Amino acid sequence: MRFLTAVFAWLAVGLAAASAQTFGAVGAEGAGLRAQQWLVPSGDAAVAARAILFRPDGDGPFRLAVIAHASTQNVLRRAQMPQPDYQPLAAFLVGRGFAVLVPERLGHGATGGTYLEDQGGCDEADYARSGRATADEIAAALSFMRTQPFVRPEGVVVIGHSAGGWGALALSSSDPREIAAIIAFAPGRGGHANDRENQVCAPHTLIAAASAFGKAARVRVTWLVAANDTYFSPELSRRLADAFHAAGGKVQFSVLPPSGSEGHWMAETATGVKHAESALNRALKPDASRTAKKP
Repeated sequence: MRFLTAVFAWLAVGLAAASAQTFGAVGAEGAGLRAQQWLVPSGDAAVAARAILFRPDGDGPFRLAVIAHASTQNVLRRAQMPQPDYQPLAAFLVGRGFAVLVPERLGHGATGGTYLEDQGGCDEADYARSGRATADEIAAALSFMRTQPFVRPEGVVVIGHSAGGWGALALSSSDPREIAAIIAFAPGRGGHANDRENQVCAPHTLIAAASAFGKAARVRVTWLVAANDTYFSPELSRRLADAFHAAGGKVQFSVLPPSGSEGHWMAETATGVKHAESALNRALKPDASRTAKKP
């Protein structure tokens, strides 16, 4: 009986600790870009998301950029995913005065927890629901970081890649006033269906979801895709951007030069960031126009 009592007491302590997450810096800053591990809200009160923070020298306050990473429907690949850092892109942003947070979302890598972004089966994929789930996780990390003393609460930029970009589009439809701009690198879901290049699950459903996001969107979007992207080709990406714009979204669509052997990963490479430099500089201007532009 005493043993069982001790076990139950241990479990109670563990559950209390899990429900009372402590967020903030974990460990010291690194030498390069002041890289530092953080724990931030994840969208699940019981799970803290791992994140990497980069920032310029000094105390700030700095404008904040949040980078939302790519994902996969494959459970094993998600579990084995290394912590994303997007270091070339982060270095570009830090060089322009931004503090940069790269949070790891639920169901990925060491953060673990329940994967909330599941799109469902290929033929009956619910892309709108999965995008909104991603948006909620981006918003949870963003809202927490806006309370930090070294962060300016206004002028936030959200940069999303692939599924992270899809979530950023969904976030634009919530009309968050604290976000000045959204930059989406090859946004979408369902690419490489059955691990085949240029095959996308239910593309008509993906286009319909892009239109739904555009109806309520008020944040301007810079939409970038490499010429050699085989997950979401320039042709499909243009159709998605057209649907987003036709519904009312503000979007600047650009096809960038080929990047490496697979353009879908351009946001993760120095070459890809170099190709995107002009578009990024335009999007990051704090006084950039919020008026609609045709894709």
